Amino acid sequence: MPVQFVSHGGPTYLYKAEPDDPPIMKQMDKDSELVASYKNLRYPVEPKAILVVSAHWEERPLRITCQERHPTLLYDYYGFPEETYHVKYPSPGSPELAKRVAELLKAAGHDVVLDTKRNLDHGAFLPLMLMYPEAKIPVVQLSLHASLDPARHIMIGRALQPLRDEGILILASGSSTHDLRGMFGAAYRNPTAYRRAVKEFTDALNKAMESDPAVRDDVLINWRSKLPYSREMHPREEHLIPLMVAAGAAGSDRGKLQLDIRPEGIFANTFYIFDSPSSSASSSSANTCPAGPAPATEASAASQNGACGVL
Repeated sequence: MPVQFVSHGGPTYLYKAEPDDPPIMKQMDKDSELVASYKNLRYPVEPKAILVVSAHWEERPLRITCQERHPTLLYDYYGFPEETYHVKYPSPGSPELAKRVAELLKAAGHDVVLDTKRNLDHGAFLPLMLMYPEAKIPVVQLSLHASLDPARHIMIGRALQPLRDEGILILASGSSTHDLRGMFGAAYRNPTAYRRAVKEFTDALNKAMESDPAVRDDVLINWRSKLPYSREMHPREEHLIPLMVAAGAAGSDRGKLQLDIRPEGIFANTFYIFDSPSSSASSSSANTCPAGPAPATEASAASQNGACGVL
């Protein structure tokens, strides 16, 4: 199975923009080209299960959802129409996959917790609703590590590589740019300069994703200095970090740009796929990283609840 990175957007995907809304909102509502394009992201081979890594969950140590089902969702946003707080995505969970993910991560030196309480956040359920609306495929969500260290997250991804040959789709969910304040501030005060920053950052990111994996990983680890306008496009890095997990899980696969939509030129939504699963199994660097520190050891912890058991 492949690894995919999606720019997951927000609750605007769930309703139609009002006539007096800013133009960018109309390019990101439920009738937009962007939302319609999600159906083209669905991989032709159905996965046995999906492991989602969302920008909206940070923990220390790592946590993994471990439930039989996801009857409710985590509506981790505010100020949107009432209907956005009632959407459902009742997909099955998979304690079996949760324990397999924990096993792989622990073998690579990462401490983990099985979480029997947390629901899927919008970084997980929004892209899944559009890509797999049937909600029949088991879904497990893995948190980011609260350090937000790029090298650590590439190593996390590498530890997860064997899942690809086990029929598991790894879906990293973040955003290629994420400067919400700038979108409604600097982008309107100086639109030419802001659009230039979005273009240069996103073009450089696309080039890195399609480069040799060693070059790609070096750019990601050192992205603050190697990508132009990095601080403007990501004042805080949590929406780019899932891409590091995707790159690590990709192994020796080069990325391919699936979709690049930039509403009003002030916000970039890029989507990448790494889809040569045979090469991921043979990667000799599954638990090594080209640069950056090794993950620090933390005290292990685990939740106990029925099928999830104890790590």
